Amino acid sequence: MRNSTASWALVCALLLGLGGSAGQAQPGDMSFFITSAGPGKGGDLGGLAGADRHCELLAKKAGSTATPWRAYLSTQGPGAVDARDRIGRGPWRSARGVVIARDLADLHGNPNIDKETALTETGARVNARGDSPNMHDILTGSQPDGTAFPAGEDRTCSNWTSSAKGAAMVGHHDRQGLRDDEASRSWNSSHPSRGPDGGCSQNDLRSTGGNGLFYCFLAR
Repeated sequence: MRNSTASWALVCALLLGLGGSAGQAQPGDMSFFITSAGPGKGGDLGGLAGADRHCELLAKKAGSTATPWRAYLSTQGPGAVDARDRIGRGPWRSARGVVIARDLADLHGNPNIDKETALTETGARVNARGDSPNMHDILTGSQPDGTAFPAGEDRTCSNWTSSAKGAAMVGHHDRQGLRDDEASRSWNSSHPSRGPDGGCSQNDLRSTGGNGLFYCFLAR
């Protein structure tokens, strides 16, 4: 009887252990996240190279050994870069193993991105509309299909080097906004930043519901 009791206790412990791991962050499977923090200089991310380094740093700190990580950001002007061309072919999974999109068409058509699935590198939720403070504005500098804006009106804070005048196109990771329209529901192209400092400072980004965060993808 004692042996049976001990065996049953062992089975229960194993089941509890398995249950406890469900929904936990799985850095080995992660191929998509929202940065838990930005560099802290508004739209000045140190260019694409600086943004990519930030993705790599956060992923490594979270336990990921995979590379390369790329920021989902477009640039404008000569040599313009499309965000969609930087991030590989997919599929992409969150830190909790949830599939965000199978491929580029899925990502820019009907992605599984919302406030419950678009998590940080540690598997934490990002403050969304209704939370205080709201941080749902995610920097992208991109059009809905993931391509760059034409040269002219700044939509990338001077290609991610300005923390003063300019503007950055942002998306809503929670797919919510002031209106029930396509732009408000867009994860990557909702509205340009604005604010009293010129549009690209950290305070400007916070004033419209952001915090200088951006998306990172494992490019494979």
